[in-house]
Amino acid sequence: MEQRAAKPGGIVAFTSSDQVLEFKQRIEVREARIGVVGMGYVGLPLALLFSEQRFNVTGFDVDSRKVDTLNQGGSYIVRIPGAEIQLARENGFKATTDYGEIAGMDVVIICVPTPLDEYHEPDLSFVSGTVISIAPHLHEGQLIVLESTTYPGTTEEIVVPLLEQGSPRGLRVARDLQSNGFYVAFSPEREDPGNDTVARRDIPKVVGGCGPVALELASAVYSSIFNRTVPVSSPAVAEMTKLLENIYRCVNIALVNELKQLCMRMGIDLFEVIDAAKTKPFGFQAFYPGPGLGGHCIPIDPFYLSWKAKQFDFHTRFIELAGEVNNAMPYFVVENIIEGLSRQHKALCGARVLILGMAYKRDIDDLRESPSLTIIELLQKRGATVAYNDPFFPTVGQGRKYALNMNSTPLEKIPEFDCVVIATDHSQYDYNSIVKRASLVVDTRNATHGIEAPHIVRC
Repeated sequence: MEQRAAKPGGIVAFTSSDQVLEFKQRIEVREARIGVVGMGYVGLPLALLFSEQRFNVTGFDVDSRKVDTLNQGGSYIVRIPGAEIQLARENGFKATTDYGEIAGMDVVIICVPTPLDEYHEPDLSFVSGTVISIAPHLHEGQLIVLESTTYPGTTEEIVVPLLEQGSPRGLRVARDLQSNGFYVAFSPEREDPGNDTVARRDIPKVVGGCGPVALELASAVYSSIFNRTVPVSSPAVAEMTKLLENIYRCVNIALVNELKQLCMRMGIDLFEVIDAAKTKPFGFQAFYPGPGLGGHCIPIDPFYLSWKAKQFDFHTRFIELAGEVNNAMPYFVVENIIEGLSRQHKALCGARVLILGMAYKRDIDDLRESPSLTIIELLQKRGATVAYNDPFFPTVGQGRKYALNMNSTPLEKIPEFDCVVIATDHSQYDYNSIVKRASLVVDTRNATHGIEAPHIVRC
């Protein structure tokens, strides 16, 4: 085995073809240092998985409040108790805003947001900004992995050039055993907030590398914390895999959202239809309608692919139609609120409306792209006085288009409102009690199933 030069933090620069073996050995004996950039809904759980396996883990974030909270053993995500952070701290986990510490990492995993801009086009500023920040601290033999959901080509077309442009001493991506440099891969995150039925380590991890060596190294890293890795031929394949997963859900949700509107006109209970259909043991997967899409993935990812497709003179009509159907659902909810109020000889303008649930889905503290935000803004625009209740959000500042600056209203005040809208079916709610105390209930989630009352509007 050839001599190697020591790097900061005990890191060794690979100079011969046995680099893969040595890297794997460092992973196996838990000597490799792991850096995770972005301590949000994806990065923090990932960092904790590595910490559970006794890796030395450093979390990076530009938000000093998050960093301070983590270093004090606290958590700002409801589904991650402080005890998990404290245990990780005992195992050596720490957080920092200092990107200079990237130089001491063997592996750097990027988990930052990839939102849409005001024109519904990909906003990769978080990715590019992060890559530019870490590039000056790269060293030979280091593995950089992007996990942020994005369009096919991002890793090769944006991440790699920015890393090479900003790297010290002109380092380049090493694509085979004969070249020196750093390694780059893409592995899409598969977080599902609120899902307690599947352990994180049981979710297969798709990995695509810039060359066979990067693929092997990234597979070794993820195999240490996930029970199964799924290697694919390129980062672009891995990037497209993530988009397919979310577009599949987006299209099927759009289908049931459209069928819900048809079934309401036909006097058919779509939820009963779905329950009957899912008894088929093959060829059918149940999806459920709602007030619109939320979260960082399903409302956003289809537009990433639609935008990229235009570069190939291809119009993704099916995908865009699904997006249109889902984006229209908050408007459909508002129309049903108007109809429900009119049955009681009331107008929306001047009505007091209470929204139950701000999170985009049940029992989580995630407000990203929540349809409740759109519903509130639409109601306010039409002259309603709007309040909300959500056990996970004592306050809500920024809405979709402007600052809401609202505080959660106690459920004891339900009788004071002209309409109560069930936008998120949190398990903490007592729906029987809500129906009894409300003068009008608009249920967008089938939360009142089995409760019969003339003042319930299900939509």
